Amino acid sequence: MRLDSPIPILRMFDEDKAREFYVDFLGFRVDWGHRFEKGLPLYWQVSRGHCILHLSEHYGDATPGTALRIHVDDIDMLYAELTKKHHPFGRATVQQQPWAREIQLRDPFGNRLVFAQPSAD
Repeated sequence: MRLDSPIPILRMFDEDKAREFYVDFLGFRVDWGHRFEKGLPLYWQVSRGHCILHLSEHYGDATPGTALRIHVDDIDMLYAELTKKHHPFGRATVQQQPWAREIQLRDPFGNRLVFAQPSAD
């Protein structure tokens, strides 16, 4: 038996704002999206490398304000990439913590994404 990494579901409220933040700013791609019919909530999968996220407009799928950690192998490269772009929710700064170097961002829906490069021990 094998267990894979969990796929977090993050609440979103606006498709255009989600695309602007996750695709245009963070560099994720939309793998697929689903609506039961026009005008109903959207459910998306976005990914970048091995990082997969689900974004949902469905009430009850997730709570705004969720926090998640995403491990990266080169936080400086990510920082350089993000600082070239301008996004009102994306004021990236690298913070040194005892356990990792981190960039913490909030998406337009209040979710907190912590990109972390673990400290070498």
